[in-house]
Amino acid sequence: MTDCLFCKIVSGEIPCHKIYEDKNCLAFLDINPVNLGHTLIVPKQHSKNILDINDKILREVIIVVKQLSNKIKKNLQCDGINIMINNESDAGQIILHTHIHIIPRFKKDGFKHWPSKKYKDGEAESFVKKIIEF
Repeated sequence: MTDCLFCKIVSGEIPCHKIYEDKNCLAFLDINPVNLGHTLIVPKQHSKNILDINDKILREVIIVVKQLSNKIKKNLQCDGINIMINNESDAGQIILHTHIHIIPRFKKDGFKHWPSKKYKDGEAESFVKKIIEF
């Protein structure tokens, strides 16, 4: 994709603070980190998001996510890790190229979980049916 920011980073057209690279993926620091050390892992082959990425590449990328998450947790001495994938703009995806966030978390970083909801009586069963019909 000629106008994709992450494709330009993968090709070297735009510089990044590279953490890891192999034949299928590239990991680099997010330029607008939630916490310092916030890392993005992108497949080198363009796909819009996890809903259309090649399964073989996704398997390889997620292994790298696990390996880097362990390194980040150990080397940054953080208390936890968030691993996030935003899919589609209404879910917070800004760059339409599959990418996975590894966000180091610290006990006193001030971030909270998003608010949750409750199912009404019988509503959970209805959602189960809708989901498994797919």
